[in-house]
Amino acid sequence: MNEQKPLLKIEHLTHRFGGLQALTDINVELYQGEIAGLIGPNGAGKTTVFNLVSGFYVPSEGKITLDGKLLNGLRPHQIANMQIGRTFQNIRLWSDMTVLDNICIAQHSKLGYSLKDVFLRTKAYKEREKQIHEQAWALLEKFSLADSALDYPKNLPYGIQRRVEIARALSLNPKILLLDEPAAGLSTSDLDGLISYIRWIHDTFNITIWMIEHQMQVIMTLCDHLKVVDFGKEIADGIPDEVQKNPAVIKAYLGNANIE
Repeated sequence: MNEQKPLLKIEHLTHRFGGLQALTDINVELYQGEIAGLIGPNGAGKTTVFNLVSGFYVPSEGKITLDGKLLNGLRPHQIANMQIGRTFQNIRLWSDMTVLDNICIAQHSKLGYSLKDVFLRTKAYKEREKQIHEQAWALLEKFSLADSALDYPKNLPYGIQRRVEIARALSLNPKILLLDEPAAGLSTSDLDGLISYIRWIHDTFNITIWMIEHQMQVIMTLCDHLKVVDFGKEIADGIPDEVQKNPAVIKAYLGNANIE
């Protein structure tokens, strides 16, 4: 039993879309420094969980807390400011803004200057803008993206776009990074590189990572702990080796086949 207090705690999370029950009584405890996975067949409700945690939906029932602070009802930018970073299954970048501007704009809710400062181009405005750009350049250099800083994301290869999205999510120095299918769109030969990349992020930024992923090679190699959902309900919870052998998980994924 973990003696730490959970960094993120989800209690009896239930969500409905009109008359459709999307999630029923989901419970999660995520701890500092952990790499955890949320898995399940397509349509199981995984992304709905992430959308609830990051403020895109408000839970119908249940409670979500970060360091003991209630997240229910907060808007996405407020939750981002509480240090939860997020990427998406389908990359969401501002395609007609440069990579550098994509990183800078993530700081918009923590600018520290007013509209008046912008119009008058005050010292506070200039100093804060300089600081934001310096921080963005430093982050891009750390991610080996400096050469693409002035490019538009729409003109970049898919893998680089994914790196830009992760860098943007990390620009607010989050405690938790939510990765929604980071291997989406990658070939099997690219998975080893992705695994190494996620480990590098985890170690470099000393961050807790919670990921949704269908590629079992990624999940089984990286994750300390797995939660499995099917039809919006939890069917398994434990370390990867235990979960992989769970009959309910095998049935949900592949009928009577094993997940390797």
